[in-house]
Amino acid sequence: MATLKEVAAQAHVPLLTAYHALSGAQAVPEAQQRSVHAAAETLGYTLNITIKDVAALAGVSIATVSYVMNNSYPVSEATRRRVLEAATALNYRPNANGRNLQASKTRLIGYGWHNIKRGQSAPLLDRFTYWMAQAVESYGYHVLTFAHTEDSPIDAYQELIQTNRVDGFILAHTNRNDARIRHLLEARVPFAAFGRANDRWNFPYVDVDGRHGIALVTSHLISLGHTRIALIGWPEGSLSGDARVQGYFDALDAAALSPQASWIRRVENTSTAAAAAAADLLALPTQTRPTALVCVSDLMAIGVMSYLNRCGVQIGYDIAVSGFDDDPVSELLYPPLTTLRQPIDDLAAQVVALLMAELERLPMPQRQILVAPELIVRASTDPHRQVP
Repeated sequence: MATLKEVAAQAHVPLLTAYHALSGAQAVPEAQQRSVHAAAETLGYTLNITIKDVAALAGVSIATVSYVMNNSYPVSEATRRRVLEAATALNYRPNANGRNLQASKTRLIGYGWHNIKRGQSAPLLDRFTYWMAQAVESYGYHVLTFAHTEDSPIDAYQELIQTNRVDGFILAHTNRNDARIRHLLEARVPFAAFGRANDRWNFPYVDVDGRHGIALVTSHLISLGHTRIALIGWPEGSLSGDARVQGYFDALDAAALSPQASWIRRVENTSTAAAAAAADLLALPTQTRPTALVCVSDLMAIGVMSYLNRCGVQIGYDIAVSGFDDDPVSELLYPPLTTLRQPIDDLAAQVVALLMAELERLPMPQRQILVAPELIVRASTDPHRQVP
């Protein structure tokens, strides 16, 4: 059977040019395109990248490629990098059935730790990671965690794919047009996500309907008589953050209320930033000062309530405050925090179930699941609720 190297030799072009001409991965001059296709037809070659092609492009032996791909024998870092670069350039996947991961399962699921900035925390994602690991274990798998940078988010994923360390991935903390999701879709690697990316990409995910949730709590405040309702949200560009802000507008529009621009603050997801935003809102003139503050996370609400308590403001009476996530500490605050509960244990289990269906190629009634959060009303918005 002919190889890509033989096609390239007969067409008098570099091996990578022959690959681009046959795969369409990159444009090549028309003359070379014709020459490569003619050579492939003469040799009866159909594009099928093998370990021999990777070895030829990297200039190493087939055994060396096998060592690198299976991480089974030490090779120099320079050689390892050359092999992985060749495999990436040819979009090589060791598994002959096109699953893109090795046929013999590793029983490992890759999970990249969520990136947080200094001074921030992500208690909800910490809980998701715990429940996700529990669910993965119930299927007889284990979780392989790893770190990835914001500058080059796909590098760690690519290395795990090329070296066959995992059978698939679970993603969390997704964002608009997430580069990790794009890469895994293009590589046809099994994965499932806690969160969305955009409406065009078809991939398995479970997400919480933050837009509906913030609309729910804003409507709750309107039902209590509030008309001057402020929002403390995340900076623009966050997929889930922007959806939550839209929920705020949805509820105000439904009640024919028009918010003032000064009532909307977009700050980092830290208690300190949220407290500073609350200070700015309370400094507004009395006639335009908000009587309720909707925070898009419990972490922000905690910072706001801490500031208000220091100022002697009676939360629930003088000003209402709400959060999102139902962090375990929210019920212990004074007064207890009205918030939106995410069933994080169930969400994690559903994400894992989607991935297992992908791994086994099983049909699922739903591959894209949107879950409505539950409004938990406490004394921070309704002072008639019992305060311990």
